[in-house]
Amino acid sequence: MGAGLIIAIGSQNAFVLSCALKNQHAWLVAGLCAVLDILLIHAGVWGLGAVIRQQPLLLSLARYGGALFLALYGFYAFQRALKPNALMVESLKPMRLRNAVFTVLALSLLNPHVYLDTVILLGSIGGQLPDPEPMWFALGASLASVLWFAGLAMAGKRLGAWFSQPKSWQRLDFAIALIMWSIAASLLIG
Repeated sequence: MGAGLIIAIGSQNAFVLSCALKNQHAWLVAGLCAVLDILLIHAGVWGLGAVIRQQPLLLSLARYGGALFLALYGFYAFQRALKPNALMVESLKPMRLRNAVFTVLALSLLNPHVYLDTVILLGSIGGQLPDPEPMWFALGASLASVLWFAGLAMAGKRLGAWFSQPKSWQRLDFAIALIMWSIAASLLIG
């Protein structure tokens, strides 16, 4: 269950893969995504999911703020895709560590899907299990997150040759823009 929710292509996964392809803070970004997932999984299993379900204002704030952030992130990816010459790894400006950390935090914590999937859904499932199963459920979901994000960080290195072509970067940025916009639209629609 944890792997199925984590592996679904979303904003975190796209950012980790993009950082890995550009060789810019990939392991730190992947590690931070995994740590945030682990914290949210455990918080959900140990009761935060039930608290959030009772606070519709928090869900609304996260929903609209997350939709705005994802729409802007998609817009910037779309802009990059329209300028394929600027997509070569050699021509990229190095991303500052602070910007990478801020982006991961924003993609992770402003995305209501993270709370719905990780805290509420996984928390509801794991929290209903008899003792000591919630602990094992949370550890299993946490391990799935660590393995997935480490795999994304490694995959970027291996895909580097394919992404030496400007068209490959253009396709990736178009895909990222579409993913971000579809997630933002899904947040606004329902």
